[in-house]
Amino acid sequence: MSDNTTRRLTAPLRQLIRLLPKRPPSDAMVAALNLARLGGKLNQDWTFLTGKHVCVHISDLNLTTHLGWNGKRFVTCPTREAGDVTFTATTADYLKLLRREEDPDTLFFQRRLQIEGDTELGLTLKNMLDSIELPGWLVHHA
Repeated sequence: MSDNTTRRLTAPLRQLIRLLPKRPPSDAMVAALNLARLGGKLNQDWTFLTGKHVCVHISDLNLTTHLGWNGKRFVTCPTREAGDVTFTATTADYLKLLRREEDPDTLFFQRRLQIEGDTELGLTLKNMLDSIELPGWLVHHA
């Protein structure tokens, strides 16, 4: 997906997101993660996240999701609280990470992926997510 295409898609999303309450995006991310776990895609040991608050900020949409782990499943965290760790990137860069078109370490060192707060927690989470095998339909094939 080109940067121009991403910009054309994110402009209407930004307008829509400004109108929405802050909680639905967090609820959607938590639901997606829990569905992936039930589908056997996220069977890792998530106990290191117990009681932690993770924020995923999409900078070009000015959207932040808030999530954690309660020992059994992913949960939404209160949006009024600061996270223990915050990941920040653009929509295009998150999509590139998701499709494995870009390496998270490359984006991190290029300052296109920022990890703020408890960086040890952030790096542990980043490394765990990077080790998950993605379904073939999601991974970019050149």
